[in-house]
Amino acid sequence: MRGEPSCPKCGGRVRAPGLFADSWQCDAHGSVQPLQPVVPPSVEALGVVVHRSHVPVWMPWPLPVGWLFSGVASAGDDRSGGRATALTCSGPGPLGGPGELMLIAEELGVGLGARYAGIPGPDPGPDMCLNRPAHAKVLAAGRPTALWHVVSTPEDRAVFVGEALGLWLWAIVWPEETGLLMYDELVLTDLRDAGAEVDLLPCGALSSRLLG
Repeated sequence: MRGEPSCPKCGGRVRAPGLFADSWQCDAHGSVQPLQPVVPPSVEALGVVVHRSHVPVWMPWPLPVGWLFSGVASAGDDRSGGRATALTCSGPGPLGGPGELMLIAEELGVGLGARYAGIPGPDPGPDMCLNRPAHAKVLAAGRPTALWHVVSTPEDRAVFVGEALGLWLWAIVWPEETGLLMYDELVLTDLRDAGAEVDLLPCGALSSRLLG
């Protein structure tokens, strides 16, 4: 399943730094942080992403009952380290049926969150409903964190976004009804600070959402 790095904003091909540019280049988006190939979920694959990341790797901890870790992706290269991470979990939705949750941490302008949210990027911009009270709250690394609903997204998902540790925090759920999870004040752990209990993380099948 190994492949080539791609553009975090559109999934297109990118060119490695060379004689004419000192950064990865996408024909459509110019200089980008390359999205590294996605591999099947495992504790070892997760450890690689966590070790090299300069941004949080968010995970609900403990996982909701019946939920499994279903994949992780990161944007950045060996020189810059991880500048965006996307982690997925899957399990039974609050109203029945399967549900998926993707948590993204990223620096301003990377564009990974907007891509998975299905909106023009690279950042939430006017689609973030800041003129209203926060729609959901999570506890991220021990800090109460407000999340706002993002409008103009595809109908098959619900998207929330806020700021945690000075970076964008996106929460994207499929289907839209699974967004009820976000009203239970999820506790999010930055896996860079997690202990040995991560070695017991239950892993499921790779989420196709990461490949989209």
